[in-house]
Amino acid sequence: MRLAAALLLLAVAAMAQFKSTVPLVVAPTTVKDSKGKYVEGLTPEDLILYDNNVPQKVQMDWMMYPISLVVAVQTSANSGPVIDKLGGSGILFTQLLAADAGETALITFSDKVKVHQDFTSDPDLVTNALRMLRVEGGAARMMDALDQAMRMLERRPPGRRRVILMIAEKRDRGSESQLTEVMVRAQRLNAAVYWLNYSPFLQPFTVKPKTAEDLKPEAERVKYQKCPMCPAPDNTPVPFDPGPGGWLYAIGELARLRQPDLSELFTQTTGGRSLNFLKRNALEQAIQLVGDEIHRQYLLSYEPKGAEPGSFHTIRVAVKGRPDLKVNTRAGYWAVQ
Repeated sequence: MRLAAALLLLAVAAMAQFKSTVPLVVAPTTVKDSKGKYVEGLTPEDLILYDNNVPQKVQMDWMMYPISLVVAVQTSANSGPVIDKLGGSGILFTQLLAADAGETALITFSDKVKVHQDFTSDPDLVTNALRMLRVEGGAARMMDALDQAMRMLERRPPGRRRVILMIAEKRDRGSESQLTEVMVRAQRLNAAVYWLNYSPFLQPFTVKPKTAEDLKPEAERVKYQKCPMCPAPDNTPVPFDPGPGGWLYAIGELARLRQPDLSELFTQTTGGRSLNFLKRNALEQAIQLVGDEIHRQYLLSYEPKGAEPGSFHTIRVAVKGRPDLKVNTRAGYWAVQ
């Protein structure tokens, strides 16, 4: 966590130039016991929140705020196997993450950021949008996608929790948006960012051999011949596609390791979580874990006072008299004025 905060400090050293007001800091907090089970039923009197090691007077929101969820999927050249795994996941996003009274939007990003489905509570619309996804371009404009997701969330009615789920690599490739600006927008919205990471090198080896029919968008595929005169599936085998591959690509990816790990920066500073997946079942389990966490969090809030503009304030939460419990919350926030 300290490393993430240090990296963020270097990345957004110009934060003091932003003139805005954050009247309330929201700290989504999870509490687990030694066996990893969620601890429920705690009250504000049971918890202590420290801002730069100074205890704060906090409020706990008891009501279940409806969720506005933006799912952002990377669709660059190395994302084909991931797109295949997402085909039937629409109901997981709408029922497990957004849940009752929630709404889900779907965007993709590669060379451009595209909105495929605006906010809806209809799982069929989200599922159909996922099944129409295809590989587009070679970039990975994550920062631009985060910026777009937050602009969409800004327009939602007040009184909703704002959540972004990124399904992508860890590092940006080609964004125009600046880290400082996107981080400030996330802080102003009190938006929680969750990130499902995948390895572009390993993903191609997790899929079965493809046919020409598999290369079509899922919504256009012919699964079986419905009648003698109807079109049949094109089962012509296609060569194995390892993605961009090649030594030049590998060298370029090694060079990108020097860039900030956006999955850690955004999840730790917004109170979200970063999870890795390889196969489809691991992806679905990761979505379920995110859903479990979102709906079992304590939403703590307080008004920061006397913070010097441009300074990073660390946040930690403890349970009184229970050092055995594991408590997770956002790493901190940037003081702005």
